[in-house]
Amino acid sequence: MSISNLFTKIQIGPYQLPNRIVMAPMTRNRAGNENVPTALMAQYYKQRASAGLIITEATQVTPEGVGYPNTPGIHSDEQVEGWKQVTKAVHESGGRIFLQLWHVGRISHPLLLPKGMRPVAPSAIAPQGQVYTPEGMKPYEIPRPLETNEISRIIEQYMHGAKNALRSGFDGVELHGANGYLIDQFLRDGTNIRTDIYGGSIENRARFLLEVTKAVIDIWGSNRVGVRLSPSGTFNDMKDSNPLNTFSYAVKELKQLGIVYIHIIETSDADKRHEGNYVETKQFRPLFDKVIIVNGGYNRERADAAIKDGAADMVSFGVPFLANPDLPHRLNIGAPLNIPDTDTFYGGGERGYIDYPILK
Repeated sequence: MSISNLFTKIQIGPYQLPNRIVMAPMTRNRAGNENVPTALMAQYYKQRASAGLIITEATQVTPEGVGYPNTPGIHSDEQVEGWKQVTKAVHESGGRIFLQLWHVGRISHPLLLPKGMRPVAPSAIAPQGQVYTPEGMKPYEIPRPLETNEISRIIEQYMHGAKNALRSGFDGVELHGANGYLIDQFLRDGTNIRTDIYGGSIENRARFLLEVTKAVIDIWGSNRVGVRLSPSGTFNDMKDSNPLNTFSYAVKELKQLGIVYIHIIETSDADKRHEGNYVETKQFRPLFDKVIIVNGGYNRERADAAIKDGAADMVSFGVPFLANPDLPHRLNIGAPLNIPDTDTFYGGGERGYIDYPILK
């Protein structure tokens, strides 16, 4: 088998990475009490340290930003201590790991939040569908639209999470601006109908993303901050009237801030058909001169081609990494992949988490 572009070195900020394979952020719902990372999580990430870069599962920056049970946080001292186990384990195995900072916005329910709180969002628009709560499945409720003078407090929560990520020993952070969570809700006109400085024009809708990014850069420096986006995604009932314009503006502004990468979630055929608003990743290449990471059902051949063509610099893998701790080795030698156990994706213990076989 010929040498793959996936196995050439690449520079991300201050780090030279041994390959261009990224472990994508994947929610696994295995945090402990008070959303504290566990020793089991440390073992899970340690097993996958041969990735060029690991991006952790989405991690809430505040108790007000929780949308799912047993997802880790980065807002308490106990959570910092839990994450220290993870970063130490990954670094001892020679890996690099960024933390993904997260606030779910409207994708929540009062039963998941501190007592008396409602989910917040840019606008009072409820998503379609249901949410899993301690009392079972419940319809999403209409979120409380944030007042203009509250938004600085939300930005401070991201800053607090970023500071705690630094204390935890991470190598960098990724802002979760994708998949219909709070940053994405501000960015797209299907969820943002505000009339203040955070709504209306593309410039106003992108303001929250850019202010959060600047705040995190103040802590980490631009060369250790990435942003994840999903220009064509419809997950969590998302839409935008002109995603090419919206996300082109966002990417150009992120370039001006000097972030080290953008991480683009590409979409399924169903998403491509959604109102015809599909944006190809290659349309962002002329707009961004740092690293572009792509994600979306890639195998070795497609990943190699994306890097060779210049559309992307790195490729992130989700489910294949979940089921194959030694994914880079398997891709390198063309070995078959383990079959993932879908019943253990979300929640549980060791089974389907740290017990997938590794090639001898």
